[in-house]
Amino acid sequence: MRKIIASTFVSLDGVMQAPGGPHEDPVNGFKYGGWVFHYFDEAAGAVIAELFEKPFALLLGRKTYDIFAAYWPYQDDDIAKAFNPATKYVATHRPDSLSWQNSQALGADIVASLRKIKQEDGPDLLIQGSGNLIQTLLANELIDEMTVLTFPLLLGKGKRLFADGGAVPGALKLKRSLVSSKGVIVATYERNGEVPTGSFVTDQPSEAELERRRNWQ
Repeated sequence: MRKIIASTFVSLDGVMQAPGGPHEDPVNGFKYGGWVFHYFDEAAGAVIAELFEKPFALLLGRKTYDIFAAYWPYQDDDIAKAFNPATKYVATHRPDSLSWQNSQALGADIVASLRKIKQEDGPDLLIQGSGNLIQTLLANELIDEMTVLTFPLLLGKGKRLFADGGAVPGALKLKRSLVSSKGVIVATYERNGEVPTGSFVTDQPSEAELERRRNWQ
């Protein structure tokens, strides 16, 4: 089975909007585009490069696709050489306008399309950016692995990775972690069953605690 693997840049308060540059996504007056630039170092770069070492396909929302399609075909670095020939699966209502080579529109039912693609032979699907699409995938438990690079800054308002509480509750297993020289925390997670719960309260709560519970209700 093919995996869907997400990697995303977030601020400490969870914003993922426009990490790469000021013109990337200025929607709603967002004015901090390009916030990863001064924090990106060799360690963070190595994590991203590792994602592209094995064969992969790209899975993109339409906005991220348009950003990439206007940039990567005109570059000649290692990432461009990996991205340009890769298959791109795109969530879009305008399939006829996909001009980047090897681009395929997902069906109208994105979830059903991805469940079918995951069952096919082929390389894993890597999500880059695509905040709206990630919300759909989280709500349907379609992300198998996620690498989150948390940057040491607060951005306040902006599009967030875990928006509106749409993720399906579940435990995660930390596969690896590191901290870069500039304070970027890199953590890779995979699903690990249901949310485990417990209690630090004694088996015989005080009368004050019982009263608190009654009042809470």
